[in-house]
Parts: sequence; C-alpha cells; structure tokens
Amino acid sequence: MIYVELFTTFFLIGIFTFGGGYAMLSLIQNEVVVKHAWLTSSQFTDIVAISQATPGPIGINSATYVGYSVTGNVFGSFAATIAVVLPSFLIVLTICRLYSRFKHNRFFESLLSLLKPVVIGMIAAAAGILMTKENFFDWTSWLIFALSALALLKFKSNPIVVMVVAGAVGYIIY
Repeated sequence: MIYVELFTTFFLIGIFTFGGGYAMLSLIQNEVVVKHAWLTSSQFTDIVAISQATPGPIGINSATYVGYSVTGNVFGSFAATIAVVLPSFLIVLTICRLYSRFKHNRFFESLLSLLKPVVIGMIAAAAGILMTKENFFDWTSWLIFALSALALLKFKSNPIVVMVVAGAVGYIIY
C-alpha cells in the first residue's frame, strides 16, 4: 500500500537527517526519484521550488507535496508529513530529557561537534542535486546565482531580500 511506503520512506528520512530541510533534500530526491521512481527529476525540482516559496520548513513542505503528488490526495500528504516530523519530535523530546544530565560530558560534546561537518556535507549535497541543466540552463541563470551568492556571502545581505530580488529578476528575464 502506497501510504505505508510513503510513511516508511519519510520516517527513515526523518531518522537519518540532521541539519534541517536542506540536508533532507538529497535523501528525499534519492528515495522518491531514484529508488521508488515516484517522481521525475523535473517534478522533484518543481516541488523543491514550491517548497522554498511557501511558508514553513522546506523538508516538511517537500514531504507534504511529494505525498500529495504520489497519491493525488491529502492522505498521502498527511502520511509523508507526519512520518518526516515524528522522528525529530521523538529524538528532540528524548534529548531534552537527557541533555541536562549529559551536557558537560566530553563524549556527548564530541558527538555533537562531529555532527557539524556531516550537516554541512548534506546541505552541500542538496545544493549539488539542484545544480542541473534544468535549473541552470543558460549564462543568465548562472549570473543570477553568482550575484545572489556574492550578496549573501560577501555583503551579508538579507536572504529574504536576495530571494525576492533574484526571483523578480528571473521572472522579468524569463
């Protein structure tokens, strides 16, 4: 049954993803496009774009849209969304109960510091997945990307302003 598959897939994604929604994107893409072939690469790219444009966490929005796209109804959205949120909820609940007991433990502090490079790698993998010919199809799209990155990294511009300006420029050009 598709609902059980959706729930299991997104539950596992939720368990093994640290670093938030952008870190989840590479796992979601691998599961829904490569492994299960529920969506095409183009459909997944569209879902990521919609998930970024709508309010809320991108990982949850992606799960919601994938669930709906796969089943064609809100029950699929509900199954995928609950599944992707449930592991984080349970893990955070457990950590909150145990944190005060172990916060000064060297092993625990080392474990948390080891997760930082893993999170950076997962976010970089998500960025790499989105750098396709479908998204960067001419020099203008690369220029918009480069100028946006420059504004964010060098000039420390507000990410929301950069997104709105880049989106407006893309809309006008394309």
